[in-house]
Amino acid sequence: MSLALPTARGRVMEQAALKPLTWFRVGGPAEVLYRPADTADLRAFLRDLPLEVPVTVIGAASNLIVRDGGINGVVIRLARGFGEVAIEGDMVTAGAACLDVTVAEHAAEAGLAGLEFLSGIPGTIGGAVCMNAGAYGGEVAQVLAWAELVTRSGELIRLSPEQLHLSYRHAEIAPGAVVVRAAFRARPGDPALIAARMAEIRAKREATQPTRARTGGSTFANPEGQKAWELIDAAGCRGLRLGDAQISELHCNFLLNLGEATAAELEALGEQARARVRAMSGVELRWEIKRIGVPL
Repeated sequence: MSLALPTARGRVMEQAALKPLTWFRVGGPAEVLYRPADTADLRAFLRDLPLEVPVTVIGAASNLIVRDGGINGVVIRLARGFGEVAIEGDMVTAGAACLDVTVAEHAAEAGLAGLEFLSGIPGTIGGAVCMNAGAYGGEVAQVLAWAELVTRSGELIRLSPEQLHLSYRHAEIAPGAVVVRAAFRARPGDPALIAARMAEIRAKREATQPTRARTGGSTFANPEGQKAWELIDAAGCRGLRLGDAQISELHCNFLLNLGEATAAELEALGEQARARVRAMSGVELRWEIKRIGVPL
């Protein structure tokens, strides 16, 4: 193996395909893909990994374009050892690999309200913390009590929302650090009302977003006081195609892989939309989808 890697109890794979792990189904391989067994395994691995080896963390890869040349260094993807949900009083604690919707469902079953919005976010809790994810009137910053991270040096730390400096779709997390667990404050609620709200979110999402396509989350962040999809639509980009990459006709702030699109085509199509919006309105759209790795 070309990289000097520590021993690990988790799975370590060289030249591992990432395309099947991403919602877009695009991208090249990871030089090394590491799935830690648990937090202790992750801490030891990062502590002993040479600092010059780059580390990239991915979750559900629902809001991610992996470029066609793949990712150098070590890609970390949390799995089963980070999937527990626990409820104590009004506090819901979840491992970073838990799907957001799973956490919302556990809270609902316990009669806890305030986390329903998570059911409309197609990702993991780790990603939700890193992105200060939000939808349907809620966001992580409103409910997060703390997050635990393993630093690049292998230290386990607990940070408050204030220490994470949460802002719109952003948290300040040191390079190479991995969110492993988070706790959320909920409140007692009427189970019937909680279930109804989650059903409403699910129906609205399925009616307005291409949920069954090869896609990601919102492509661009909403500019202050404006909606990205409206700007993209007004710039004439609805349904715009580049190869098998397309801007969704259902929701203009979603990119689609219609079959054999490359990461380069998806990214180039996004840049076309940004250029058209800039020319029409003067607004500079900011990518919300993370684009990582090496272009071909």
